[in-house]
Amino acid sequence: MDRIRGFLRRPRSSDANVARLRRRKQAAAYIHRNLRKLTTTLFIIGYAWMLLFPIPLLSQGTYIDENALQPAQVNTYWNWGDVHTADLQLYQLDGIQERNLTSEQRAEFFRTEFSKLGLAASIQNYTFSTSRGTISGNNAYAVMSSPRAAGTEAMVISASWLSRAGHGTLNLRGTSTVLSLAAFLKDYSLWAKDIIFIISDDYLHGMHAWLNAYHGTIPSNLYTDPLEHTSGVIWTALNIDYSSHSFSHLGVFHEGLNGRLPNQDLINSFRLISHYTGGVPMTVYDHLEPSDTVGRLPEQSVFPSWVPPFIQQSPQLQQYRYHLRNVVRHIGYQARGMCSGVHGLMHQFRIDAITLFAVPADGPHGFHALGRIVESTLRTMNNLLERLHASFFFYILTSPGTFMKIGMFLPSAILVSVAMLFKGLGEWVTAGWVYEISEVSSKGNETEKSSPAKGTWRNRRRPLLSALIVVVTTHVLGVLVFNLICSRWFASILRLFLAPTIFVVVSVIPPMLLPILSTNASEAAPTPMLLKSSNLCLASTVISIMSLLNFSLAAMLAIIMGVPLATSYTSSSTVTSRLRYACYCVLAWGWLVLAPGEVESAIWNWEVLGVWFAPFICIVYAPLVMQAAIVCLQGHRSMAA
Repeated sequence: MDRIRGFLRRPRSSDANVARLRRRKQAAAYIHRNLRKLTTTLFIIGYAWMLLFPIPLLSQGTYIDENALQPAQVNTYWNWGDVHTADLQLYQLDGIQERNLTSEQRAEFFRTEFSKLGLAASIQNYTFSTSRGTISGNNAYAVMSSPRAAGTEAMVISASWLSRAGHGTLNLRGTSTVLSLAAFLKDYSLWAKDIIFIISDDYLHGMHAWLNAYHGTIPSNLYTDPLEHTSGVIWTALNIDYSSHSFSHLGVFHEGLNGRLPNQDLINSFRLISHYTGGVPMTVYDHLEPSDTVGRLPEQSVFPSWVPPFIQQSPQLQQYRYHLRNVVRHIGYQARGMCSGVHGLMHQFRIDAITLFAVPADGPHGFHALGRIVESTLRTMNNLLERLHASFFFYILTSPGTFMKIGMFLPSAILVSVAMLFKGLGEWVTAGWVYEISEVSSKGNETEKSSPAKGTWRNRRRPLLSALIVVVTTHVLGVLVFNLICSRWFASILRLFLAPTIFVVVSVIPPMLLPILSTNASEAAPTPMLLKSSNLCLASTVISIMSLLNFSLAAMLAIIMGVPLATSYTSSSTVTSRLRYACYCVLAWGWLVLAPGEVESAIWNWEVLGVWFAPFICIVYAPLVMQAAIVCLQGHRSMAA
């Protein structure tokens, strides 16, 4: 009984503190002893989790959170007479294409058509100044005032002159849809919000110029006059991209600049409206589901020809492949900070927007189905009393009806980040201690070869000055490279010569700076260990923070930097050290030479759209990899010394 009472008796505060400290010390010692197993396990689980994104177990069905939306619950009034109006507009646009009118002439035509309807219409002229030259254009827009409200809120219907289909494809049917919708919607008095119709020039920069002028956030490289007509706060927007003769599906593009996403209720509402009101199946991007590609399986199969047909046609594998395509494309857009359509330019102003892309096909849908769907979607958005907020802003659409919420994909990158953090802290602890063999033990070992040498652990200093110099130097070098590739010199014909030159210079400068760095004394920890520790901890922090701002970019950093940074080590072999250093240089700066198209796109996105992918790669990612590269060279230098 005394033992039981002693166990149940509440310990005194001093005993509790001692016990807590003892448990903490034991846990730390256990983690340090098993650090390699722990970090390896975390890496494997994190990367395996990423591979399991497409499986159905990690996804769940979509649903509506905002009760006020009531999608597909209204009678639509768009009819074949409005389709005839759209056909007439398309006929005029075909004439504009044949006459090859200038941007100013096209914008004037659109303004005239809006004015004929009694709408407040105007034209916006703009010019962007970039290192590649100037970009000019003209946007036409009109504002339809709400007959039932004061115009403090607004919705947007837009179409760009160029389609996202690429190769100079014109968005003629999308533009004619906007014009015909303006003629149709003005005849109804049920609108509680203003409706803004925009036909933007080119593809992206036209809408970007209009949005900046509307919100008064004009960047220094944009020259434009204030808008003549404005409205209230824009809550939602639909961008129409319809370039083909007819379509079979409506694809939804939803990624915005710098990893932003619209509220998922907008996409879920559109899916229900498209299905029940228009009878058109929705798809993610322009990827058709396996059930819609039965006749096209041989053309779309990714399996080699020697794979048996029963494996190629396995429903589970086809579903995994379809989900994988959607996940990979989502990560491709979001990781690079690119918007997947004109809608993505609006997310930075807290506007929930998506692009409706008419997937080209021989039928069966056209203006009639699209008009009914857009009308019903506008009626749904018209029901809102406040901004969309109830549903998810962090998600991955794996199919039209399923998605992954943040708790299903965020831990994968965090696990890799934690593994890097543990590895860095382990290097820091190891750098603070050195094992010394006593003289008595060493003399005894001369006579008794079988007994192991005895020694003691001694604490040593960990001066961070040399490591800090390396870290600052690499990041300053990244700033210089970023400013150089954004210069007019790089954009000129010297680009093919400058890119390899920059790669060589940034690879040669770090080894030249190594002799300048102070070499730590024998009683201090080696600089390579301290540099690797700070490098891993800093990279882990970057991945952890980025996972909440842009998960796709965090996942790519975890894949590219995780194992290489954790496995950087010093080597006594000069050849091995230099080979490893060369590999790290290619990993850090190789994109300058190997991906010139991506470099050009990233610079344009930074200068015109404000995407911070290019400066992030130059100033954060590449210096972190170069620090791991210097660990190899500096370690060899320390050993040689």
